[in-house]
Amino acid sequence: MKNCKFSLLVFCISFFCFLLVPNQACRWHNHTKQKYSHKQSHISPPPCSLPDPTTPPEEPPTKPYHSSGIFDVRSFGAVGDGQTDDTVAFKMAWDTACQSDESTARILVPQGFSFMIQSTIFTGPCLGGLVLQVDGTLVPPDGPGSWPKHISRHQWLVFNRINEMSLQGGGVIDGRGEKWWNLPCKPHRAIRFFMSSNLTVQGLTIKNSPQFHFRFDSCRNVHIESISISSPAKSPNTDGIHIEKTYDVQIYNSVISNGDDCVSIGSGCYDVNIRNLTCGPGHGISIGSLGNHNSRACVSNITVRDSIMKGTDNGVRIKTWQGGSGSVSGVTFSNIHMDNVKNPIMIDQYYCPTKRCTNQTSAVFVSDILYSNIKGTYDVWSSPMHFACSDALPCTNLTLSEVELLPAVRYKVSDPYCWNAYGELLTGTIPPISCLLDGVPRSLLGHEIERC
Repeated sequence: MKNCKFSLLVFCISFFCFLLVPNQACRWHNHTKQKYSHKQSHISPPPCSLPDPTTPPEEPPTKPYHSSGIFDVRSFGAVGDGQTDDTVAFKMAWDTACQSDESTARILVPQGFSFMIQSTIFTGPCLGGLVLQVDGTLVPPDGPGSWPKHISRHQWLVFNRINEMSLQGGGVIDGRGEKWWNLPCKPHRAIRFFMSSNLTVQGLTIKNSPQFHFRFDSCRNVHIESISISSPAKSPNTDGIHIEKTYDVQIYNSVISNGDDCVSIGSGCYDVNIRNLTCGPGHGISIGSLGNHNSRACVSNITVRDSIMKGTDNGVRIKTWQGGSGSVSGVTFSNIHMDNVKNPIMIDQYYCPTKRCTNQTSAVFVSDILYSNIKGTYDVWSSPMHFACSDALPCTNLTLSEVELLPAVRYKVSDPYCWNAYGELLTGTIPPISCLLDGVPRSLLGHEIERC
């Protein structure tokens, strides 16, 4: 009987340990997983609709994400109240992501926060690809009075020597340009990419830059899609997108309204494709200005198509200074609708904003330009087609097809203007253009033209 009681006691103790030990092991496993998951937590997708960035989120802000390959700027000390200087936190997040061994590191600027950043250069190259996901709002110091004196006023956010970067999201980049526009000094550009490649800019809203909203210098393979750029019609020098010495560029499905060129294409650019762009107000789409200070300029293989110019000062324009050299060639403007545009089609080889330029004989050579299916209305106080070409180096091989431009005010028709412009009409035009010269200019016969 004693042996039976003893056996029963041993059995009960063993059974109790059997229940207890796995539970402790499970509890220990949970504790380990909880510690590890702090580094590996999953990021939930952002909501479909983005609230007004000036309105605080209805729900309490989420805690900073901290996950492998995802770097929430709040985890590095960013506050996001629109006043605290978050520059150091952004630099730390950038440097950490840039040196991450993830194939694509993602810097997260979360929705519902406004982050103030001083003038900053984000430098590469990085170990892998990098995504700057802007779902919140980025702002600079509020005007020149808040701008630190020891920091350059000529630039705000600069990305230098980056390969494979995407700047994307549903957020807002607000340049706070209102306090700069009337000042005599040249204020900063909002966003600049320099000597970088394989770049994507997508989904963002950029507004009120003191000068250019985007500038790309010496870049390659740039894809811009579904962005919105806006500033007042009278804000000076607020080009939407400016490219210089940059090639393999695609600008698609975007809306730009500003106080200068919606897109400006500078020297050294080629293989540029612009499609489905809505522009206005602003100065339209410009190639140039080129050849300033007797410089050499080269632009080729540019296509602008399926786009709308609405209430702009110009539609599609090529502008060069006297005294320059080089060439603009292989340009196509196709399927573009003009809505009350002052100068729908323009080549101006006497570009001089100050009106104090001296006459010079050398010029950038303009040739092989196609205008196809360009229709709509123009401001009656301007010419619907304006071809002012160089005395010494005429424009050649200008081709027009299905160009129909009617006055915005009935019964007032302006005539096209030509000077030293050579080309052909594949169809009749409205209004009729009789000033375009046939053939090849005598001044070019037997002379080798300097092309790029």
